[in-house]
Amino acid sequence: MMVSKEMIEMKIEVWSDYVCPFCYIGKRRLEEAIAQAGVGEDIEIVYKAYELDPNSLADSDRSMVEVLAEKYNVSVDEAKAMTDNVEMQAETVGLQYDFGKMTPANTFQAHRLAKLAEAKGLGEEATERLLKAYFIEGQKIGTRNILLELAKEIGLAVDEVETMLDSDAYIEDVKKDIQEAGQIGVQGVPFFVIDRKYAISGAQPTETFVDALEKAASEA
Repeated sequence: MMVSKEMIEMKIEVWSDYVCPFCYIGKRRLEEAIAQAGVGEDIEIVYKAYELDPNSLADSDRSMVEVLAEKYNVSVDEAKAMTDNVEMQAETVGLQYDFGKMTPANTFQAHRLAKLAEAKGLGEEATERLLKAYFIEGQKIGTRNILLELAKEIGLAVDEVETMLDSDAYIEDVKKDIQEAGQIGVQGVPFFVIDRKYAISGAQPTETFVDALEKAASEA
């Protein structure tokens, strides 16, 4: 069903983390669904912070396969099979993941950067760039120098980003998102909330998103 664009006003809140592989896949499926439902120009998408591992170091040289093997108490070969499966799922939405390049990262500062970008009207650009940097390029997004490089790429002033990182700016904003996730029962990401009526947990098939968007649009 194609919904008239002129009649739709919709807000989608997305809790996600930049080291969550299914968050990037879910982002692509949401984008596909918006295009199919025909409501893209009238949808406001707000990305909200979430930390999968708040205790992760900002930088690490450990491979993700080693980390996953330890986390799930499986062999390295079994962990490699897990990442291979995720890479195949990513390919279905046009994403070329490379787990061989990835290392663990703490994402709190990246979320602060995204908040600054959002305030400058560059929230979508920041989210996309951070996800691409981590999953496709294997960049260390927990480190200051990488965040500054990415900030410059999306159009932010480096000196302004440095000032932000050296201050307390957006710390409470990030914490508020994480606290709100707990309040509404988010137990994992990605987590999508449409008009505060419909919730979708995980990187569901595109059709699931289309159905939810059409239902929300019909009630708008």
